[in-house]
Amino acid sequence: MLKHGGILLVFLCILEYGTGLYFHIGETERKCFIEEIPDETTVLVYYRVEIYDPRTGGFMPSSPGMGMHVEVSDPDDKMILSRVYSSEGRISFTSHTPGEHVICLYSNSTAWFSGTQLRVHLDIEEGQRAIIYNNSAQVEKFTELQLRLRQLLDQVEQITKEQNYQRYREERFRQTSESTHRRVFWWSLTQFVVLLGMGTWQMKHLKNFFEAKKLV
Repeated sequence: MLKHGGILLVFLCILEYGTGLYFHIGETERKCFIEEIPDETTVLVYYRVEIYDPRTGGFMPSSPGMGMHVEVSDPDDKMILSRVYSSEGRISFTSHTPGEHVICLYSNSTAWFSGTQLRVHLDIEEGQRAIIYNNSAQVEKFTELQLRLRQLLDQVEQITKEQNYQRYREERFRQTSESTHRRVFWWSLTQFVVLLGMGTWQMKHLKNFFEAKKLV
């Protein structure tokens, strides 16, 4: 599925928990993350890019012209999102297929910096944690009780999605185990038939040899 060299695969936390981290990336590097996501689940990706400052030995805010190219592909390797964003922002997408989604980031151009190392701060949130309720309360005029009720309903819905996804994974694992078992069985049977055929041929060949030498 991942065909690009130098790709870093980081397995993030399971559903319902956001993960904050940072990593270093060069101007020609591409960093990818694998996230297991149920279907119809909202995902928010927060990022912020800093540039290495050789004078201080630390990292400073990136220049305004620099951006990050973000790509998101689903378990079928179908591109969901592919855009160039600024050096700091928030990306949102919704999964439509359960399974491993790949999120890749790389710099938009080498013209803004020459061999400079970047530090990218990344935070990925899924499901109920990715819903921004403050905006909903302002736009839809929810009361505090209504907002809390909506949060609980969204949380129950997300738990149901995760349970369905776990059942999906178990079914896939069962199918893979059954397929492997069948292949092992037929391979063993094929080996047995080949060995049996070779043994029969050798016995017949030895018998003809002894008869030709008049040893039997």
